[in-house]
Order: sequence, then C-alpha cells, then structure tokens
Amino acid sequence: MNEIFRKFAGHVSRWAGSPWAFILALLVLIAWVISGPLFKFSDTWQLAINTGTTIVTFLMVFLIQNTQNREAKAINLKLDELIRAVKEARNNMVDLENATDEELEALEHQFQRLRARVTEKKG
Repeated sequence: MNEIFRKFAGHVSRWAGSPWAFILALLVLIAWVISGPLFKFSDTWQLAINTGTTIVTFLMVFLIQNTQNREAKAINLKLDELIRAVKEARNNMVDLENATDEELEALEHQFQRLRARVTEKKG
C-alpha cells in the first residue's frame, strides 16, 4: 500500500506542478466565470467552485506533503553520507534534523562566528 501511494503521490505532485495543470485550472476557472450568467450567479453556482477547489486542495495537501517528506528524508540521508565520508566534517552533523531547537541555534551561532572570521580575513 505504501509503495502504491508513494508512486501515486509522486506522479500527482509532478503533474500538479506542471504548466498543463495550471492551464487546466485556469480553463476550469474561466468556464466557471463564463457560466455565471447562465446560472444567474446563484449560490449554487458559487458553491460549485468552492466545493470543488476545497476538495482538490484538501487532497493535494496530503499528496504534496508525502512527496516533500520523502524528498527531505532522501536529501538528509545523502548529506549524512557526505558528512560521514569527509574526514574533516563533524560527525555530530549527521541526523541534525532531530536536534533540539537549542542545539540548532548554538550551531547556527558557531557558523555565524565562522562566517564573520572569514569575512574579516577577506576585508
């Protein structure tokens, strides 16, 4: 089941980000606007687009989140492998996404100080 959903979410996410998906959404919107006078701009006419967009948005949130979670995990694993492979790299950087906010902030300050030292040497 996970593999089927992973493939489906990946395909839908790629398609949803394509120009064709945008064009389709734009055409649906144009058709809805053009049909307004036919339905006398009724509440039902408005409810149709609201319901449709809400359902699509609701489902897309889960599909896109699945794809983003998978990509983030893959990137983190690739970075962990690079850190592991480089002798000079600090191994405490591996699995950094699970560090506390305080640990991340302390590390950020270390890099800010390092960046300031490098900038001073250049200037």
